[in-house]
Amino acid sequence: MRQALSNWFNGKGWVKLMIGIPFVWLTLFFLLPFFIVVAMSFATNTTTQPPFSFGGEHPLLNFIGYQRLFGDGLYLRAFLTSISNASGATLFCLLLGYPMALALTRVSKGWRNILLMLVILPFWTSFLLRVYAWMGLMGKSSWFNKMITSWWNALVPVDWAVNFMPMMYSNFAVVLVMTYTYLPFMILPLYANLERLDPSLDEAAMDLGTKPFGVFRDITLPQSIPGIIAGGLLVFIPAAGEMVIPTLVGDAANPMIGRVINDEFAQARDWPMAATVAVALLVLMVGPMMIYSHYQAVAEGEDKP
Repeated sequence: MRQALSNWFNGKGWVKLMIGIPFVWLTLFFLLPFFIVVAMSFATNTTTQPPFSFGGEHPLLNFIGYQRLFGDGLYLRAFLTSISNASGATLFCLLLGYPMALALTRVSKGWRNILLMLVILPFWTSFLLRVYAWMGLMGKSSWFNKMITSWWNALVPVDWAVNFMPMMYSNFAVVLVMTYTYLPFMILPLYANLERLDPSLDEAAMDLGTKPFGVFRDITLPQSIPGIIAGGLLVFIPAAGEMVIPTLVGDAANPMIGRVINDEFAQARDWPMAATVAVALLVLMVGPMMIYSHYQAVAEGEDKP
């Protein structure tokens, strides 16, 4: 037995073990919970414990949750709000993160390490504390709110500015806090992509008379598209399913889908409906990943001779 185990590990057994561990992990903690949630989405809501049931007086496959999902305006509005807020946060993260990532590749190595540490530094503090800090900044009596309101009053009539006063409990607050929270997820993939670019291409273009903006538009930007896509997915996917930020700073009358799922589980105790919404959200998140995988496959196919 010992000799067989020794031969197995000395051969390809060790490699198979190292490859098999991630598959076991994914099966236990991703596939199995996913199938449980999918099965729960077809259950019937009851007053039992847990509050759903299969069979007996109830059908094995109950499609009421999916009918409500596409027929009730609450869920459709929540999905649209989630996509809108997540898209806005992704766009702002790109506009802020791209110049920062590009600057990181242009500074010296000493400053680069310091700036990278500053980018990662927010992760060393509690996520919840950072959201509460923004809640204090966006309060009506805070200096930040007064500064933004004064700028708004200088640009538009006073009657319009009154509607801008409550920064808290709005989609504006949700997008602002999500942009701050997920900005490092945009900067780091962009930096990793931009750092691998060959600087001699920019120098050659400059030598041929191309202006700096033309160099960026024709050389740097096209080569950084994979980093933009990776950063965009890393921001959009968690932002679309965000629950904590919309709950603390968002509009309760116009919730995002993460808050709807939490309310269905915790308050309404309608676990089948919550599972249905969760499955729909997962499908919505898998779509961008499939598009990205297709883009990568096409790009790798074009690179092969």
